[in-house]
Formats: sequence, C-alpha cells, structure tokens
Amino acid sequence: MIQVDVTIMGNSYKLACKEDEEAALRKAASVVDRKMCAIRDAGKVKGNDRIAVMAALAVAAEFLTVKAPQGPLSDMSLLEVQTKIAAMHKVLDAALTPQEALF
Repeated sequence: MIQVDVTIMGNSYKLACKEDEEAALRKAASVVDRKMCAIRDAGKVKGNDRIAVMAALAVAAEFLTVKAPQGPLSDMSLLEVQTKIAAMHKVLDAALTPQEALF
C-alpha cells in the first residue's frame, strides 16, 4: 500500500491504495473535485456535506447510465442490465420454488 495525497474542493486528503491503483485513484479524486467545485460554484447548495452528497448522486447517475462500448449488452445501460437481471431472478425463483417441495 502507498499513501496518495489528493485535494478535493481545496481540502487535502491522504489516501491509501495499491501502487497499481494510484492513477485510477487520482483520476477519481479529480472527477469528485470537479463535480463538487461545480456544485459549490453554482451557489445553489450550501455546506460541504450537501455538496458531497449531490456530487455522489451525480457520479452514481452517470455510472448507471454508462453503456458498454461493445458486446452483447452495448445497447443497455448498467441500470437496465441490473433491472433485467432482477427480472430474470424473479422468473427463476417462481420456476424453482415448486421444485423445493420435491426435496
């Protein structure tokens, strides 16, 4: 593990990560910093905790709408994939529940 110093919205943070994860951690910190600064600078949200929550929601929303660049699921967002998997689980549970009585 290594120690990485990042700055988010003017505050310094010392974070630990594996050496091969440093670049990804720095990039993630940069994304969070940009989101939080944009929310703060818009002036509609007050308080660092509220700004952090709004930034987290924005990042999560972006994450859930990302689509794979190629492959069989490339036309679906992550949220759509999760919804489809949940529906498949329901169908499987409904089909397998009667079978449990046999054992």
